Order: sequence, then C-alpha cells, then structure tokens
Amino acid sequence: MKRQPIYVEVPIYTDIDAIWDASQQPDRHEQWDLRFSSITYLPKKEGEPQAFVYSRTVGPFLQVEGWGESVGSFHKEDGTRSSSLHFGTEQWISPIREGRGYWKYEPQEDHVKFLTQYDYEVNFGKAGEIADRAIFRPLIGWATALSFDVLKRWLEQGEAPRSQYMRFFSTYLMTLLFAFIWLYQGLIPKIIGMHPEERAMIGSALPISENGITTAVLIIGIAEVLFGLVWLVYRNKRQLFILQLMVFPLLTIATIVADPATTIHPFNPVTFNFPLIVLSIIGVWMSKDIPSATSCKRKR
Repeated sequence: MKRQPIYVEVPIYTDIDAIWDASQQPDRHEQWDLRFSSITYLPKKEGEPQAFVYSRTVGPFLQVEGWGESVGSFHKEDGTRSSSLHFGTEQWISPIREGRGYWKYEPQEDHVKFLTQYDYEVNFGKAGEIADRAIFRPLIGWATALSFDVLKRWLEQGEAPRSQYMRFFSTYLMTLLFAFIWLYQGLIPKIIGMHPEERAMIGSALPISENGITTAVLIIGIAEVLFGLVWLVYRNKRQLFILQLMVFPLLTIATIVADPATTIHPFNPVTFNFPLIVLSIIGVWMSKDIPSATSCKRKR
C-alpha cells in the first residue's frame, strides 16, 4: 500500500507576517507545535539553509532529539510564501528516520491559508511500517492538526498556547476519569456484582418484586455503562459536564431518600458525589471552546 503523506490546512484570520513569525521563530514555534519540546537554530552563513536541532520529551525518562534544515522563501507576486524542510534523527528509538516537507502561506481575501505536507521514512523495517500506518502516522497527523488549531486561536483570539493545552489536556483527563467512574459503577456493583446495597436502595424506592429489583438494577447498570461510553465518543464534553451538574445532585438526593443510613457510611453518596459536582463545574469552565484537530482540513 502506498504511504500517504501527512497534510494539514487551516485558515487563519490574521496577516501573513504574524503567521510567518510564529512558525519561523524557534522560541515562538516551540510554544504551539505539539511535536516539539524545543527548537534551537544553529549559526549559519548567508545563503545557506537554516540548520537546527530539536527535541521532543516523550516521557519522564525518554527524549527524542533530531536535526533539521529549513529554507524560507517568497514564491509569487501575490505574497505567497513557503518553507521547505528536511529533518531526521539518529536515535534508533525514534519511529521517524528521515523526512521532508514544506509549509505554505497563501494570502486569501480575508485570511491566510496555512498548510503543511510532509512524509518520512520509518525505522524498524516492515514492523515499523505497520506500526506507523496503524498508530504513529495517525497520531502525529492528529498532533499536527491540533497544533495548527492552537496556533490559529493564539493569533486570532490571543490565548497563549500553554493555556490552551492546559485546558485541552485537563478536559480529556477528566473525560477519562468520568468515563471510568460511570463504566465501573454500572459494570461492577450492578451488572456483575449485583451488590445487596444496590438492590436494597431500589427496593426502598420502588414497590416491586425481587425479580423486578434485579431487572431495575441491571437497567440502571446498563444506562451507566452507556453513559460512560458516551464520554469517550461524544465530542462536546462541555454539554456532558453540564448534564452531570443536573444528574449528580438528583442522584445524591434520591440515594439519601431511598436509604438515609448511607449518609453515615465511610464512603457515602455525599462525600462521593460532592467532589464529582465540583469537578463537573471545573470541567464546564475548562472545556469551553477547547482546540480541536477536527477544525483543520486533513486532505488536499
């Protein structure tokens, strides 16, 4: 199968000089581009390509370093600019061995079309190619698109990239937390364990038979599991945080009414749900208009 290059395009409603500076000055570039932790230009003579070294911190004990050369130039009378790039790394652990690409800045009537296309050779032979197509290429394409949207918001709205990334990753950490809570609460104590306290609360709240209690607990468990899955797939996380702000107080009140004795348990509905309500309030604020890779065009 022919390898598809990575392509990302985004309209940015600002002047071309602002985009050029934000992408060509290393101290500004490294602020918004998720693919790099640091970029350092090396001394050069006039007329030579600009050489640089870059690094990407992957984890607490792993940092990938590489080299690159870029050439920026004007191409057309309409002001279109481009910057070609040759990059690579000698580190064996890197999925990328060597690659080439370009950035292009195309002035439009009321915005600048900022785009990139690049491709690379991979390490680890055939296994590396399979892993690249299945995992790494989609991941780095997503990171490029997310970075472009962060740049767009920075230049258009003025919010610093660090602030955007803090809101983005905080939102998705809370997304994983709430998905885990709903999936666990639905699956373990209800569907799998059918815990006696779950049955007792349903029996206290509803005048139904033992078989009806079992069915009700299963239905509630399935609903919680489904809501946990919704957290993983639904894009507008802010709406889910708002929904939880309505659901958690109601669940707390319903549990206390069904079994008032639960309020004196070591782990009770009040102490469990109150922190979740606070996290949901924080989530409503953090998740407002977060950057997204979906705002970029990914195919030419």
